[in-house]
Amino acid sequence: MKKNKNKIFNISGNPRNVALAVILFVVALGLINRLTDYTHQITKLSYSQFLRDVKDDKIKSVKISGNDVIGEFKDGKRFETVIAQNQKNWDILQDHNVEFSVISSSASSGNMWFFFLFSLLLIIPLTIWYIVRYIRQSGNSGSSGGPGIFTMGKSRAKMFLPATIKENFSSVAGAAEAKEELSDVIDYLKDPVRYQRLGAKITRGILLIGEPGNGKTLLARAVAGEANCPFFSISGSDFIEVFVGVGASRVRDLFSQARKNAPCIVFIDEIDAVGRHRGSGLGGGNDEREQTLNQLLTEMDGFEVSEDPVIVLAATNRPDVLDKALLRPGRFDRRVLVPFPDLNSREEILRVHAKKVKIGSDVDLKKIARGTPGFSGADLASLINEAAINATRNKQDKVHISDFEEARDKITMGKASKNQILSEEERKITAWHEAGHALVRLLMPQDTDPLHKITILPRGSALGVTHFMPERDKYLRTKYEMLSSIKTALGGRIAEEVACGSITGGAYSDFKAATEIARQMVCYFGMSDELGKAVYLQNQGEFVYSQHTAQKIDEEVKKILDACYQEAKDLIVNNRDKLDKLAQKLLEVETMYASEVYELLGIEPREDHKLV
Repeated sequence: MKKNKNKIFNISGNPRNVALAVILFVVALGLINRLTDYTHQITKLSYSQFLRDVKDDKIKSVKISGNDVIGEFKDGKRFETVIAQNQKNWDILQDHNVEFSVISSSASSGNMWFFFLFSLLLIIPLTIWYIVRYIRQSGNSGSSGGPGIFTMGKSRAKMFLPATIKENFSSVAGAAEAKEELSDVIDYLKDPVRYQRLGAKITRGILLIGEPGNGKTLLARAVAGEANCPFFSISGSDFIEVFVGVGASRVRDLFSQARKNAPCIVFIDEIDAVGRHRGSGLGGGNDEREQTLNQLLTEMDGFEVSEDPVIVLAATNRPDVLDKALLRPGRFDRRVLVPFPDLNSREEILRVHAKKVKIGSDVDLKKIARGTPGFSGADLASLINEAAINATRNKQDKVHISDFEEARDKITMGKASKNQILSEEERKITAWHEAGHALVRLLMPQDTDPLHKITILPRGSALGVTHFMPERDKYLRTKYEMLSSIKTALGGRIAEEVACGSITGGAYSDFKAATEIARQMVCYFGMSDELGKAVYLQNQGEFVYSQHTAQKIDEEVKKILDACYQEAKDLIVNNRDKLDKLAQKLLEVETMYASEVYELLGIEPREDHKLV
């Protein structure tokens, strides 16, 4: 068992510590009991009230010290008062059978002073012992970031020795370009003399840029595993504290440890927490962050540059907010993009995670990879896990393709709602709405994303979903594809209007998506004849163009939406029989795949993307 050195009282396994703890507990309990007894239920009486209680035979006994009296009632309660010393008082006490004794005032105060002196002599040594031991343990904790103010300036980075790092490039599926970018760093860490002999200087900082879940941290650990060198890992937020100067101290301590273990890799995750533009915030917390950033800049490439091969890897998904000084040559001058995996990379990632799961023979991972465009590595791992959970819930021996279909729908569209029961009128409107989306897309030419599935089963926040699946990874979208997406989005509302004679608020998300595409066409992609080939941006919520231009943009967006709405409406009206046939079938079966829709409507099928 690993001992915890940060425990101040570790009484397990040591009889002396157990005995000491018991003694301290008993003494503390006695002190508390003494103080409690002394102050418990003591009533202060006036002199006149005291005499009346004596005459009424309520007093049992008293102790007199000078003019001070401490006594006890016959019911057990205690009191204190001040009396005049005269013979009359003694006679009254004696006449009413009150037990009384006279004690020296110096003896009484002496007892109290002895009690408090004893308490101080016990408490002060224990307090000094506690502080000294705490300081020693804090000093011995090194960089572990133990508790207390004595380790506040120590780095909180976790150090991994080469023997504990199991990851290498074979553990990272996909990301071929990123691996290639990092290969010369690995060669340098393995043999720095070879580079120094020719006068080559390897980059000191590498910035890994990519969306969350794409494997930036895993890639950094793989670099350390390939180079067989120590690996320091820390988050950018671990540098920041409310006390000014702590972050800079932690940066110095981190690089001091790294140089002692060179060659090594320092990995700073979420570096945007500490590396944002200086002057972008207000208050003392911002001053602390800027001091931390300044120290990081100095350590990476300051006046004194160490020759020790310490490579700093950092990860972020917000490179736009980083300070320019952090990105200049000599610091993070190499930026490695870790993008969403492409088709081949998705297949490799699925195969890595599928090794831990019992997969059925009907599962085609390549087809699943084609059906998951835009999924990150973490999303694909979640897909495998959700499929395994679904198979376990159904008491299956293996994970089948139907489980992957359900898992993908859950991730992309939300969990199926079993408690949300639609009325017949709502089911009818939903069926025609989804049929309108599907029919408009089916009547488009072949260069649009093909239909995959239609369902009127509530899932997530949607009452129904029409799902399209790309045939391949696309990196460019044509103007025609954007217009087709707008028409498809508007097809649901048009079908409600044509077939049901009424409209609902269910098309809100469709209108929102269509408006966003149209605005991008006008403002960003130069696809408006009226406004020309210009980009109209917003800077932190403020328009950088005139009000007149803003009005023209709104007019152009409305013009595109109106034209698409009319073209989509013409398609639906001219193919009303297909719309009704598809909607009626959806009311019967609730879910239809593309091949079933093609067969029902007599439309020439495109490539089948059905996973089951």
